Amino acid sequence: MKLSPKYEKAMANMQVGIISAQGFLGDEEINLVDIINRDENEFNKLGLKFDEVAKKLKYLLEKGQKGLGEPITVDERWLVQVYEAKGKMPCPFEDYMAQKSVVTLTDKNTNHKLMYTDLSIHLIEKHHFLEGKGSTFRLEPKILKKILY
Repeated sequence: MKLSPKYEKAMANMQVGIISAQGFLGDEEINLVDIINRDENEFNKLGLKFDEVAKKLKYLLEKGQKGLGEPITVDERWLVQVYEAKGKMPCPFEDYMAQKSVVTLTDKNTNHKLMYTDLSIHLIEKHHFLEGKGSTFRLEPKILKKILY
């Protein structure tokens, strides 16, 4: 399947070393639209909604920022640590500039963990993109459900 120019450009921007040293596609050998379609299907099966997941991740990021780099407990359930670096990172779809924030989120009840960024939230909310399998900040739908709900 031929990608539209928008997705071709985004996929080119997601390659290793273009926007980030690790890239966004991980070990995937399928195209960007197929990655998004697969993850949308997984979200539907799990009863997840992209805007709600993005809203929850943003809430936890904002709460975690109050720890000023130290881990803090949020709502008695999550341990959140936010590391903020100077500068911004562009969205590979070229529609957003994200703060360089890395969030480590731990569900204190299950000890499940995940890492995400300010850009991850934007990619989920606006593009339904969770990054490719094997990428540093890939957000697996099943893990999101276990940790957030």
